[in-house]
Amino acid sequence: MESSVDQSGPQPQYPGNHCIRDGDFVVLKREDVFKAVQVQRRKKVTFEKQWFYLDNIIGHSYGTTFEVTNGGSLQPKKKKEEPTSETKEAGTDNRNIIDDGKSQKLTQDDIKALKDKGIKGEEIVQQLIENSTTFRDKTEFAQDKYIKKKKKKYEAMITVVKPSTRILSVMYYAREPGKINHMRYDTLAQMLTLGNIRAGNKMIVMETCAGLVLGAMMERMGGFGSIIQLYPGGGPVRAATACFGFPKSFLSGLYEFPLNKVDSLLNGTFSAEMLSSEPKDIASVEESNGTLEEKQTSEQENEDSIAEAPESNHPEEQERMEIVSQDPDYKEPKESGSKKDYIQEKQRRQEEQKKRHLEAAALLSERNADGLIVASRFHPTPLLLSLLDFVAPSRPFVVYCQYKEPLLECYTKLRERGGVINLRLSETWLRNYQVLPDRSHPKLLMSGGGGYLLSGFTVAMDNLKADPSLKSSTSTLESHKTEEPAAKKRKCPESDS
Repeated sequence: MESSVDQSGPQPQYPGNHCIRDGDFVVLKREDVFKAVQVQRRKKVTFEKQWFYLDNIIGHSYGTTFEVTNGGSLQPKKKKEEPTSETKEAGTDNRNIIDDGKSQKLTQDDIKALKDKGIKGEEIVQQLIENSTTFRDKTEFAQDKYIKKKKKKYEAMITVVKPSTRILSVMYYAREPGKINHMRYDTLAQMLTLGNIRAGNKMIVMETCAGLVLGAMMERMGGFGSIIQLYPGGGPVRAATACFGFPKSFLSGLYEFPLNKVDSLLNGTFSAEMLSSEPKDIASVEESNGTLEEKQTSEQENEDSIAEAPESNHPEEQERMEIVSQDPDYKEPKESGSKKDYIQEKQRRQEEQKKRHLEAAALLSERNADGLIVASRFHPTPLLLSLLDFVAPSRPFVVYCQYKEPLLECYTKLRERGGVINLRLSETWLRNYQVLPDRSHPKLLMSGGGGYLLSGFTVAMDNLKADPSLKSSTSTLESHKTEEPAAKKRKCPESDS
């Protein structure tokens, strides 16, 4: 059967899920460095001191390696057979090699002239090897290390991979760990496992990790179930969540609720009027001094330095990610229409946001959530003690903190409060290994710490509180247990006298 997608062009066609399309979010990889960008035609991308366009990657499969050519064009890298070890000339040791900088005959001007002529990086590396007087005297391992170092410097190879929780967490932890509260990727994996994140759950999450934890939960749930995100300030920051490139169906089960309204929801004093006054207050702040929007904008710009989030001049992609209705950082361009249309559009978005808040409040009021995840820069004790009331019994909860002292205090408060079992404070230890023939060993540099986790399960406390006789009998039993038994009297034998 003849396929309708067969074309005579140089770009191969692949199935939809494995094919890079215009508007998709991808991750660029070079060695151990990552950067998340959105594929857009004629958009200049700067990565590792090189600039290029992403037009030529459209139509290729994820995992394809490209080479940066003249003019910023990306061309697929053709695999070449590497020479076998029998053809290499290598020395026995490196004792007689002196690193005085005189072993290389090519100067920097010669290398620059080769680049100006348009010679590929692979040929430059080959000329460096041929003009090195000490290369053949090095051992085979030292030669491989030398070639790898020169390839990294002169060959502009970029691999395009699909975003995932592990890739994005490694990217954030390496480039800007402060944005995710120094949460390492193995700690995030432990959180997802201990929190029993799966499809069909009803989860509550409170995080200030640029949306990385939220995106990891959404990826694992696969668009099934519901997530209520509690956020501080004017709105949730979801720069990392946008990098996952979730379809619109994934966002239908995502709700957000302001953290400052949780107490009123617990006390039963929450009403729709409290939300109706909030957008007006935000609007007045924006019109008066713009402090809130400037703070959110600067935060979003800092996130964009790590990962390319959707830009405000592309409303189609923003509508696809529902940033128009969910992200308060989105600003409608005033020059596109009159001021009246802008105000109407703003009111429409505020009404839609209010509707989503009321839906989230209704879900929280049911108090039957299947789990709770907390990973924020705030002190975990008041957050956890308040949010546990929304979780059903026999459900897991996980709290992350960069330091263990706040979690120790939280652990003590939970023991005093009751209603939880199987409390566990843990820290994961991670070491990377180099796996190569005849030289596999742990890497010399490793992470000092990836944070701490406090996990446990909720249990019902209503039975003991409701039945006073049960409580009194329990206290009587405990008093009997603590009472020391009387000492036994030793019977002395009677004497004949």
